[in-house]
Amino acid sequence: MNRIYNFGLLTLLFLVLTSCGSSKKATVQPVVYQTPSGVKIEILKSGNGPKAEPGNMVLVHYTGRLTNDTVFDDSRKRGRPIRFTLGKGQVIKGWDEGIAYLHQGDVARLTIPPAMAYGDRDLGIIPPNSALIFDVEVLEVIPVVKPQPFNVTGLDTLKYESGLQVIIIKQGEGPTPAAGDVVKVHYSGYFTDGRMFDSSVERAMPLVIKAGHGQVIKGWDEALLKLPVGTKARLILPPQLAYGDREVGPIPANSTLVFDVEILDKENSQ
Repeated sequence: MNRIYNFGLLTLLFLVLTSCGSSKKATVQPVVYQTPSGVKIEILKSGNGPKAEPGNMVLVHYTGRLTNDTVFDDSRKRGRPIRFTLGKGQVIKGWDEGIAYLHQGDVARLTIPPAMAYGDRDLGIIPPNSALIFDVEVLEVIPVVKPQPFNVTGLDTLKYESGLQVIIIKQGEGPTPAAGDVVKVHYSGYFTDGRMFDSSVERAMPLVIKAGHGQVIKGWDEALLKLPVGTKARLILPPQLAYGDREVGPIPANSTLVFDVEILDKENSQ
């Protein structure tokens, strides 16, 4: 009888402890924030990386769904997370606001009201005035490097018949791209008054293009075939080698453009 009693007591003790453990797990609640605009952020798993700050580049995997659980987008199925600069309006307002509460490694759920999503626009699978739910994972937070214009004081300017001008900052020792080669380039684009209008450095994402195939403006196609891998150079492009009389985004028509470029790598055409 004592043996039976002891066995029963131990079993009861195990069940009580297990029940307590289960109860403790069940009471763990996600950290929840609600912004004044109505964006709800539920942190389901906390990471230990840096906090996402406006101006940072962030890399995020996500699944987007409607409130009826219809999935309208999934970066994991594509195998390609989204990369964007936080706070620059490159994503919907609810993302700019919600991701700013998260750290690298966080897994969270964002519930975004229509006004902070797509409003009254009809996007097909996303009806007008839809609240959206995103399950997100912040894979990486990348501090933005503020590009600095190259110092060209005292350096020679190479001038070509087309109107292209090149100032070599550092001569690379790698191979020179040929037409059809895939070239990886970092660049920052400036107006002649020094204002920057675009930068792959700031996005932490080099441009990858096929040289000499018209994938970029004419001045770039010409310059890339003259610059060995490892070269840093300033390109000065007159309007006819840039966008001509077209107005493109922040670039006025008939603009002379300045690009500081670094040729990072190339792959031979197949």
